[in-house]
Amino acid sequence: MKDIESRTGSTQGPPEFFTGDVWVDSIATPKLPGQRAIAALVRFAPCARTAWHSHALGQTLHVVSGIALLGTRDGQVIRAYPGQTIYTPPGEEHWHGATPEDFMSHLAVLDQGDDPATTTVWLEHVEDADYLRSTIPGEEIP
Repeated sequence: MKDIESRTGSTQGPPEFFTGDVWVDSIATPKLPGQRAIAALVRFAPCARTAWHSHALGQTLHVVSGIALLGTRDGQVIRAYPGQTIYTPPGEEHWHGATPEDFMSHLAVLDQGDDPATTTVWLEHVEDADYLRSTIPGEEIP
């Protein structure tokens, strides 16, 4: 077994990629050649959300607390609750965040792409009007 890593602390989600207050705690990053796993605990204040984005090799989100909203370009919005897991396939443009009423945290797990710079492709911010429309209860994860 190797050394236990020191906790690096929470970092504020950069405003280029997030609307509202978001904190990211890195859990795992690749250590050796051939490793790809990336994991982080991401915490969202009420109304906070990501910008539109996609992942080269997909992404798995596991909701830890609160209610997660996940929107796709076709207008679908999924609501997921603690203990539920959402998978977005490679290249699917989506956003995720908290409801207006609650804090939300999720574990984000993804594989680093062949080019780390394109593992996540960040796009435009989700407009407030589109976000507010999405907060009306929609499809829930069974």
